[in-house]
Amino acid sequence: MAGKGTQATALLVKQRVAHRVHEYAHDPRAASYGTEASEVLGLPAERVFKTLVAEVDGALTIGVVPVSGQLDLKALAAAVGGKKARMAEVAAAERATGYVAGGIAPLGHRKRLPVVLDTSATDHDTIYCSAGRRGLEIELAPADLTRLANATIAPIAT
Repeated sequence: MAGKGTQATALLVKQRVAHRVHEYAHDPRAASYGTEASEVLGLPAERVFKTLVAEVDGALTIGVVPVSGQLDLKALAAAVGGKKARMAEVAAAERATGYVAGGIAPLGHRKRLPVVLDTSATDHDTIYCSAGRRGLEIELAPADLTRLANATIAPIAT
């Protein structure tokens, strides 16, 4: 694999979790990082998940949803027992996760953040999500992602 590993890939190796890394040439003009990954890797959009950082009652929270859908902020808040959610500022998301926007992985964050994975992930044997930088995706079983991220599974996509 060309390029350096990330906190997410290092965590998967350390925990001996079965996964595959898929690298592609990221186009900086791509309008949507997740859609780009789906198209370049030839994957159905419902198997490629994007990692979004929101604030629920002022606390950063991660929502992981298929690139074919949108994050339902009310559902995300409800999933973590909160009342109000809004998308986080990019700088705050990057600082807390240690990743750059468009390459935020659902694992290996700088700070321990609550993670909510959309229930649709369980429809697939494996899903794809950012490995921690643009142009790098990891493929893993939803159960492994749930366990490693200590994620809650809830219907958070629209």
